[in-house]
Amino acid sequence: MVAGDAALDTRSWTQEIVDTLRAEFSDIPDVAQITRLVVRLLLAALLGGILGYEREQQGKAAGVRTHMLVSLGAALFVLVPQQGGMPMPDMSRVLQGVIAGIGFLGAGAILKLKEEAQVHGLTTAAGIWMTAAIGVACGLGREATAVVSMLLALAILTLVPHLTGWYARSRRDKSSASD
Repeated sequence: MVAGDAALDTRSWTQEIVDTLRAEFSDIPDVAQITRLVVRLLLAALLGGILGYEREQQGKAAGVRTHMLVSLGAALFVLVPQQGGMPMPDMSRVLQGVIAGIGFLGAGAILKLKEEAQVHGLTTAAGIWMTAAIGVACGLGREATAVVSMLLALAILTLVPHLTGWYARSRRDKSSASD
């Protein structure tokens, strides 16, 4: 073997690796597709993170990372079949799988204590479920729907406890005033 043949063999070997890598990443054919993919996944993670931050501030077990991963995973589960050319009517099977999987995750967040007749973790489970739905919306390219849904969920998580507390106090004040 001549030194020139070894160099040629190394170049063809290197070129084969480069060609193989290029073929592996050929599922994203152009810059527009890459941009769309990145925007959808980043938005899913960001919106999930916002809801997770609120939960973490309340001292709940499912916080920023959990919500980000749930939203990102849900977005990815609908993006991959879209890229593979799955018809939209068949997407319902994918959505059913996401919903079932999130149901198991949410069920793990719900606790019923023997001493109390109270159930804990329902809001966390519902938040995880909502976060998955937001991720699905991002993955399907429904960014405005995802943002509005996240804002509504955030309002429910932050405002409703204050409103129910205010309502309970006003009723208590009225009943004590009538005694």
